[in-house]
Amino acid sequence: MSGLFAYETAFSRNLGWVTQAEQMALRGKRIAIAGMGGVGGGHLLALARLGIGSFSISDFDTFDLANFNRQAGAFMSSLGRPKVEVLADLAADINPECELRVFPEGVSGDNLEDFLRGADLYVDALDFFAFDIRRAVFAACHRMGIPAVTAAPLGLGAAVLVFQPDGMSFEQYFQLEGCDDEEMAVRFLIGLTPAMLQFGYLADPSRVNLGEQRGPSCVAACQLCAGLVATESLKILLGRGGVRSAPRGYQFDAYRNRLARTWRPGGNRNPFQRFLIWIARRQLMKMKQAERADGRS
Repeated sequence: MSGLFAYETAFSRNLGWVTQAEQMALRGKRIAIAGMGGVGGGHLLALARLGIGSFSISDFDTFDLANFNRQAGAFMSSLGRPKVEVLADLAADINPECELRVFPEGVSGDNLEDFLRGADLYVDALDFFAFDIRRAVFAACHRMGIPAVTAAPLGLGAAVLVFQPDGMSFEQYFQLEGCDDEEMAVRFLIGLTPAMLQFGYLADPSRVNLGEQRGPSCVAACQLCAGLVATESLKILLGRGGVRSAPRGYQFDAYRNRLARTWRPGGNRNPFQRFLIWIARRQLMKMKQAERADGRS
């Protein structure tokens, strides 16, 4: 079947939005994606269909039933299979010429440099609560001169932040140094979504517990993330279109039909951000008190 494949034909419908020369440039790019779960699998497949020629992908997890509502590689046929293996097969089925470097043990301090080697762009798709390795990956990108994009599925929408090597770093923006996991979760959430467009329509607040590292996630948001990441990747890799880099970002909420462009000088040091973090802490405390009260009743 691979003999039937022709790159120029397979990605010819991209032409018009990109030139033929730009499509060939995308063919020569490598993107590193850590995480093949809720958003990572969608990122990989969208970028493969954009015609990106090489990827480095990592994930140590396997598919189970709880992934079916949102994850690109979750099927009955993939139950129990490694996520990175399933997604690698799907990407190769889109582009048999695609060069894939697979890290089935996930990304860690031991393989981080190798994982990012040769990457033109890093796309963050780690689990929301994977703070230590996320900080390490973004720090390495900043040090190695690799642009990095994160798109968070929030509510029924997505929030996007881009970190450029010559701009504000991930750590400068989020200010996570010295925080425990719960405080990092609060700061990461508020830093991702300064506009907070997803607040106000959560149907069942009992499904959110930052302390227990759980919260809802929906396919609508995950697929929006994939489209936004593909667009930001195109602009960064081709050097056109204008990219809003941290401390600037944006959030689109499809449920509320709203787009918010954000600017937070100083990141989470910004006085308004500090106020939002304080509110989030108070809300988290109220949720804990409510749960304890339910447990006693």
